[in-house]
Amino acid sequence: MSIKIPDSVTSIGEFAFYGCKVLAAIELPADVTTIGKSAFYGCKELATMEIPSKVSSISSGLFGECVKLVSVKLPDDLTNIDTLAFFACESLTSIEIPDDVTNIGSSAFCGCKILKSIEIPDKVTSIGSLAFSTCESLTSVEIPGGVTSIESYVFYGCKSLESVDIPDSVILIGSYAFSDCISLKNVKLPFGVEKIEQY
Repeated sequence: MSIKIPDSVTSIGEFAFYGCKVLAAIELPADVTTIGKSAFYGCKELATMEIPSKVSSISSGLFGECVKLVSVKLPDDLTNIDTLAFFACESLTSIEIPDDVTNIGSSAFCGCKILKSIEIPDKVTSIGSLAFSTCESLTSVEIPGGVTSIESYVFYGCKSLESVDIPDSVILIGSYAFSDCISLKNVKLPFGVEKIEQY
């Protein structure tokens, strides 16, 4: 099933298409500025999506459990990727995060099992707990210089992760941040780290 939203629509409400299991494609009009939380959560047949250019935030749980989602085009002016935004998007292999994004929320990409690579923009200052947990195909990550803490469970269960470049700005590495990263060979720790929590 496919849907074309009328051009007069400027906002998509929370849970608008939640659990629409047969929704395979949806076209959003150019003037949409906001998409509410979990609007497409559980749309298990949804494969591709283009977010309109006026949208500045990917809301909480927006594409959670969209297990066939393989491609998402994010707008250039995006600044925020909220919690659970792409949770358990098991078919997502790559995603281009726009340069103006400053925040990646908790569990944003948790469970994206075949996500192989991700480039975190330089403007990102906050990466929430569990953000990339169980991204089992992720091999390397470079964390930008504005980040001050590696939160708990951020890379938990990233079984293919081999290297992580941690910037000098980081002063805290949270608990279980790299737990069960069984392929990890190289971690560069900055001199300014003040605390490394358990496991």
